[in-house]
Formats: sequence, structure tokens, C-alpha cells
Amino acid sequence: MLGAIIGDYVGSIYEMNNIRSTDFPFFSDTCTFTDDTMMTIAIAEALLTDRDYANSLKKYARAYPNAGYGSRFLNWAMQENAPACNSLANGSAMRVSPVGWMAKSLEEALALARDTALPTHNHPEGILGAQVVAGCIFLLRQGKSKDEIRAWVEEMGYPMNFTISDRQKTYKFDVTCRGSVPEAIQAFIESTDFESAIRLAVSIGGDSDTIASIAGALSEVVYPIPRYMIERVRDKLRLHGPQKPLDVVTEFYARLGNSWTTQKRIR
Repeated sequence: MLGAIIGDYVGSIYEMNNIRSTDFPFFSDTCTFTDDTMMTIAIAEALLTDRDYANSLKKYARAYPNAGYGSRFLNWAMQENAPACNSLANGSAMRVSPVGWMAKSLEEALALARDTALPTHNHPEGILGAQVVAGCIFLLRQGKSKDEIRAWVEEMGYPMNFTISDRQKTYKFDVTCRGSVPEAIQAFIESTDFESAIRLAVSIGGDSDTIASIAGALSEVVYPIPRYMIERVRDKLRLHGPQKPLDVVTEFYARLGNSWTTQKRIR
């Protein structure tokens, strides 16, 4: 979850100003938290409480209406009884990382991921994107290798026959799960540490904050996150009212038996 938040924060300034390089300032004074962070925290809060995902998503969208949501999602969030959007966009994948940590089996991870997607992203592609990200996180927690992750993602239906270098040259803005989730996973696969995963993800271009958020979510499982990065987002979240998202993040890691400043590593 923390990895997703950091990826979103770093990538926030490049979504509308793509950079096709890994050579950029990691943190900038203009970085901010977007809908990726707020919706990830909304899912975490729902998992910690009553699992009413729709209410939690609406609560955070209404508290932070200027976080950069898509128009269809925001319209849904502001209505009491709006139907699901049937979206195949990557919003379901960007917010699902807490599921990968809470699930006790791969089957549970896939089922919970589906449940978190259904309020808005009930299109089969929207559901699949959430399931693939949550499944990757769960499998990495079990010690699966990057090669095993790649093979599983392909079994789930996402071709992975490309490199980040390929995407740097040819990638076009694509907010669908199918057009951005594999790219985020590949950034993680090619990475050597947490920072390199975020840099590779941003360098693809396109929906930079979301691609970096997903790459960061996977990377958190296997790489230590530098303390200065944790402190930066902790300090920024502390000031990010009114729903006190820092409290949710802290409670989430406590529920896992882990302080978010001293994360335990599987590998």
C-alpha cells in the first residue's frame, strides 16, 4: 500500500507532462497525492471495517473531489444510488493493493479484488486488472520469483512480450487496465530496487502516476523502501485532511502486525 502511495506521489507531475527517461528528480515540491492514493486508502479502510467498498470510495471521493478522478467515476461518487460505471479503466487496479496484503490465499485475493472493482469497474477487463494486481502482490508475498509472476500474468491473459525500452519509444496514453497494468508489472520485473521500479514506470509515459503506483505496490513486497521516502509521504499525508488518511495507513500496517516505518520483507 505504501509503495502504491509513493508511486502515485512521484508520478503525479508526469501524467500530463510525460518524460521518457529514468533521469528525473524523484521528489518535487509540486508532487501531490491523486485519486490513486485516496482510492487505495478508501479500499484499505473498507477492508479494516465493514467491506462496504462503494460507501468508502464515495466517502473519500467526496472528501477529496479535486484529486483527479475520471468524470464518470466522479459522477458516480456524487450520487447516492448511481449504477456501476462498467468501466475497464485502470482505477480498479490502482486502488487494489491492500487486498494483496490482507488476503490469506490466492483465491481470496482474486475474490476480494473482484469485490473492490464491482462498484465502479464491473466490466470484465476492469475486474481482471484488479485481480491481476492483487494476485501479483499475494504471490510475491509467498516468495514467487519475477519469472513466475510474469508467467502467471500471461496465464491470466496479459501478454508480457515487451520491454520498458520498447514502451519508452512507442507507448501512447492508455488508461485501460489492459493498456497500463502489464506496463506497470514489467517496470517492477525489470527493476533492481524500489526506486528503480518507480523510475522505470514513470519513464513509460502515459498515465504515469497510476503506472508508477501499481509498480510501487508490487515492489514494496520485495524491496525495502528508503526511509526518506517513507518520511516524505508520511509528513505530506499528515497534512492531507479531512479524512486523516495517515491514520488509515497506520492502522492498516498495524493490522498486518507491522509498523509502516519498519516493514518486514518476504525476500
